[in-house]
Amino acid sequence: MALHRTSRLSVRASPAELKRWNHIAHQHGHATTAHWIRGLLSSAELAGHDGLHVTDELREIRCQLSRAGNNLNQLAHSAHCGDAVHCGAVLDELETLIRQCDKHLSRSRRTSARRRCERSAVILH
Repeated sequence: MALHRTSRLSVRASPAELKRWNHIAHQHGHATTAHWIRGLLSSAELAGHDGLHVTDELREIRCQLSRAGNNLNQLAHSAHCGDAVHCGAVLDELETLIRQCDKHLSRSRRTSARRRCERSAVILH
């Protein structure tokens, strides 16, 4: 039985945003941008995500990567000056950050896979 939808949700977007969203929706195999957005909202609702914490986590990882990059620059400078360089701690920190990024990426891949529809679906604009 098809779900009868009678209510409408409107979102204002610039022409560039709308074009980008349409492109992304079709890239992910959705028949319409509305189908893609509906899937995003449903997934977020079921997972209890409000969209804020992922951005905060990524911002924190970016800051940590920046600090690790600064440490690597200092180590490279010391190595060029002939100083003894011990970089185990920096490499450990980088491995930890890579694992955190991988965890976030795998989570986003898992959720995007649930939102795909069949390629054979009729494309509506």
